[in-house]
Amino acid sequence: MLTFHQALFLFATAIVSGMMNSVAGGGSFLSFPALLLVGVPPIQANATNTIALWPGILGSIGAYRSEFQGAEARRVLTPLLATGLIGGLLGAITLLVTPQQTFLRLIPWLLLSATLLFAFSRKITSALRPHGGEAALTTRGASAAQLFVGFYIGYFGAGAGILMMALLALLGFTNIHRINAYKTVQAAACNGIAIFAFIAKHVIYWQHAGVMVVGALAGGYGGAWLAQRMKQEHVRWVVIAIGLGMSCYFFLK
Repeated sequence: MLTFHQALFLFATAIVSGMMNSVAGGGSFLSFPALLLVGVPPIQANATNTIALWPGILGSIGAYRSEFQGAEARRVLTPLLATGLIGGLLGAITLLVTPQQTFLRLIPWLLLSATLLFAFSRKITSALRPHGGEAALTTRGASAAQLFVGFYIGYFGAGAGILMMALLALLGFTNIHRINAYKTVQAAACNGIAIFAFIAKHVIYWQHAGVMVVGALAGGYGGAWLAQRMKQEHVRWVVIAIGLGMSCYFFLK
């Protein structure tokens, strides 16, 4: 059962996570460990965190609706979504059959990898972005790569956004708003299919998820307002610090 103090802690954490996702990403670095700290088992915590932050991802799609007009969006997104959905489902199924202790041992490594990916995301995207307007990757190649990205999203997911942005850069996209729009749709789809698997296996802590959904939505709205009034670089360093701190905590634990 969720106590009042635990609910208040998760609600506050979700607000900050929603704000982080809205401003710079990386909200899972905070919300996932928070669920572990209140006693939710690792696999259930990952599943609960996925559904808690998912509505915020859906809300972001509306902000990018103008980027989905035209044949280009259908041509690019259709194959990416198809393989991403398959990968997301396979990742969720793999998570559900992973022993709790095994996943617990993987947590610090997953958190550290995701934190480093987030920390160097700009350099990675810049290095991978094609120059001269020529795509370095075909749609078919990107779709194959998205299968593995979708698997990672279904299994853990933190830091996956940069992987999808890199894929879109390799496809020749340079408009950051369009890249973010396409990335958001893919993230919503991969997480959404994983949620179906989590619900079917009854691994979601619904009380915890309900409290966090409300907090994440409020934080996402506030984050959009805050993003216009602060330097995103400062928020990025906060996200990185939290990720490294949580990685150290679970390595020591």
